[in-house]
Amino acid sequence: MAAPQDVHVRICNQEIVKFDLEVKALIQDIRDCSGPLSALTELNTKVKEKFQHLRRRIQELEQSAKEQDKESEKQALLQEVENHKKQMLSNQTSWRKANLTCKIAIDNLEKAELLQGGELLRQRKTNKESLAQTSSTITENLMGISRMMSQQVQQSEEAMQSLVNSSRTILDANEEFKSMSGTIQLGRKLITKYNRRELTDKLLIFLALALFLATVLYIVKKRLFPFL
Repeated sequence: MAAPQDVHVRICNQEIVKFDLEVKALIQDIRDCSGPLSALTELNTKVKEKFQHLRRRIQELEQSAKEQDKESEKQALLQEVENHKKQMLSNQTSWRKANLTCKIAIDNLEKAELLQGGELLRQRKTNKESLAQTSSTITENLMGISRMMSQQVQQSEEAMQSLVNSSRTILDANEEFKSMSGTIQLGRKLITKYNRRELTDKLLIFLALALFLATVLYIVKKRLFPFL
């Protein structure tokens, strides 16, 4: 079973390697950084934190080396500590160079932006004029659409009013038709009643005429043929 001291040494070595790789990655990010300065400052802050962790682990490893019982193991660990310190110094040198390279690149970029500032202002002015013209065109189109919609609404209202008037006319015509239908039915009843009355009058006239003829014949008979 491994001693606790050996486990601590192994953990220190693993963390030293991890922080070393993280520092190298951040240094490469600084080389690739094109600004602004706030981004560079943020990267440098992260590098400082990693260096602090790395330095602390190297110190812990050095302390563990001094506590070794065997001289051979002690010297081997001290050699590893020395190698880690050299690597850390190399990383610090690379860090300074990367910062210098990044700052030069940012300065050159700012100078180029200043030289192109006039052109950019002209382009912005042109873009603003174009945007203003486009906005004016869009506004006119929207106003035209609004007028068309207003006309459509007015036409719809007129059509609705026409439908209402037509509906009223149809209702009035229906009422008149109902009234005329009642009048026609009443006229039909009167005509039927009149026809019946006329038939009754004709029958009475016929009966009266028959009675008259019978009376005349009776009188003639008594005068001409009294013996009968």
